[in-house]
Formats: sequence, structure tokens, C-alpha cells
Amino acid sequence: NNNINNRYMQDYIALRIEPKPCDENITDLLAAFLCDVGYESFTSDDSGIIAYIKAESYSESDVKDILSDFPIQCEFLFNIELVKGEDWNEEWEKNYFQPIIVDDRCVVHSSFHKEIPVAEYDIVIDPKMAFGTGHHSTTSNMMRHILRSDLKGKDVIDMGTGTGILAILCKMRGAANVTGIEIDSFAWENAIENAKLNKVEISMICGDASKLEHIDMADYFLANINRNVITHDIDKYASRLKNGGVMFLSGFYENDIPIIEKAAYSNGMRLVCKLEDKGWVALKFVKNI
Repeated sequence: NNNINNRYMQDYIALRIEPKPCDENITDLLAAFLCDVGYESFTSDDSGIIAYIKAESYSESDVKDILSDFPIQCEFLFNIELVKGEDWNEEWEKNYFQPIIVDDRCVVHSSFHKEIPVAEYDIVIDPKMAFGTGHHSTTSNMMRHILRSDLKGKDVIDMGTGTGILAILCKMRGAANVTGIEIDSFAWENAIENAKLNKVEISMICGDASKLEHIDMADYFLANINRNVITHDIDKYASRLKNGGVMFLSGFYENDIPIIEKAAYSNGMRLVCKLEDKGWVALKFVKNI
């Protein structure tokens, strides 16, 4: 669809930050703070992090505020580069997205990859600036929860679906009905395209948590977003989860667990399991009967 492809041709800013000293905790913190001001995807290496945001949303003052208030004492160098929309796939392939395997059961790759490992589940994701390829710990932790759950015949809601990767995996795992909700129109269209690439039928809705009131109750509810959005909207999430249903939440750090758990408990859910990787966690809650 040329109209959809043209709408994807949106320019982005690639922000590179090099902290001194640099380690994984520092780059993960930078990603979390940048996510809170609208950055959509990230890659890191031994010397720093690259973060992507729509060119129209870039604010140098936001970057300076994050660096000046950073909780770990560092010196920072940063610069920006304009990435034209039509160059996005090349940029992603060059800097970040390589095939990965999650839990030795699910391979995630793009349509432009040539050498692809064989796995039980094979997911094709062409990101086009939408977050979620399985590389980040939050996404891979959520995928592990899904791979370890019995979704056959279940109804699933994936809030903040991004590329649609979690919704796609749920459908591959035998879920009966899967609904993905995404607030960003470009990511929503990307999720639709990725579902078609994987030949799975998913209902993709463009909007925020207010759309939930029009959706049937689910057996499983997924939200890989961030702490502030989750705590703000968790009452809406819980309202669409059946009694005895399961909720997977991610997009936050291990030290955020008490805040998330308190919000979940006040909405009738109890924590039963957590997965952790590099300080990021994905929590499993059950709604009390």
C-alpha cells in the first residue's frame, strides 16, 4: 500500500550519547529516561547509546535536563543526526537489528535478513520506527512469559503493541482472539503490516487505554510500556481482565516492583512470578477470583 508506505517516510533524529564512564546500567537508565520523553527505539554499544525520536518531537532541552539530573555521576558527550524516513530500514539493519533467539524457541528477524536460525516459532518483524524487536530485555522477558504460558483458545489484549511482536507470538501460541492497541498511528500501521507478514489474524486498534471499554474481556492482558503509564491506566487494564486471568507487565526496573505491585494489588491482582534481565523485569499477576 503506497499510501501507508509514504506515511512511514517520516524523518527521525538519531541521538548518540557517550557517557564516561560507560556501562550497561548507565545506558539502560538513559534509555528509560529518554523513553519517558518520547524516544521510541534504542541501541547501545561499549561506548554509549543511540536513541531515536521523531524529528518534530526532538528537544535539546529535554536531553540536557536528563543529563544534568542523571543520578550517576558521569561526563556526557552527545550529538544528533537526521535519519530520513526512507533510510530507516538501512539504518536499523546497520546499527541494531540482527536475528535473535528467545528461550531457544523463538527466532525474531526481519524480511531483509538472509541467514536465519531455525526455531519452533519464526517471527518476521520489519520495525519502521516502532518499538519491539525482542532485543530489549523488556520485550524478551515478555516473550519468555508468553512462551511459558498455555494460550490455546485464550483471548488476549496487548496494550501498547508497538511492532505487534507480542501479539503475533500469542497468536502463534494458539490464542483464539488477539487485540493489539497502539497509540502511535505509524506504529499501529507497522503492527498491521507485521501481522500480515506473519500470516496471523490480529485486531489492531489505534488509540489509548480509553479504547479498552469497547473490547471484550480477556484471559491474558499484556502491557510493555513504562511505569508511569502502567500505574496511571492499570485500573482500565484490570477492568478488561477476567477473574482468574493473567496480566504480564514490563517496561520498568526491578526497584519499581513495589510501586507496580501496590497499584496492581489495589485493582485485585496479586504478583505470582517475575522475570529479570539486566535490571529490567516482567511481572506476572493473577486477578483474584
